[in-house]
Amino acid sequence: MFSPDELLADAPLGAAVDALAERNRHHLEQMTDAEQRDAIQHWRELAVTVLSAAGAALGSDEDGAGPGPGRAVIVLEDAGEDKVTVHASFFPQPEEHGGELLVTPAQAAAFELLNAIEPDEDDL
Repeated sequence: MFSPDELLADAPLGAAVDALAERNRHHLEQMTDAEQRDAIQHWRELAVTVLSAAGAALGSDEDGAGPGPGRAVIVLEDAGEDKVTVHASFFPQPEEHGGELLVTPAQAAAFELLNAIEPDEDDL
């Protein structure tokens, strides 16, 4: 069985993107070069989200005692030059209740990290 980290390696991630491109080949062939690049980037983000969810499921307790602990998966990828793409997935999905976002301790820590690396628009 693969570890959660192995699912986000280049080969599985590339295979997932290739599968999405093949599944949507008829649309891809009708797109301009710029649209194709955008579509492939979008499919890569989808693949990271799906493979992160699969990795979280592999790491969860299988005793049937509920959904297991909360998880937050943050993936940082080089995006060319000095740019970095940030992907974040949360399991279970945070819920809003009474104007507040209900998260697990791990998810709260992830939100703090994300806020630290991505300044608010007010800070710019």
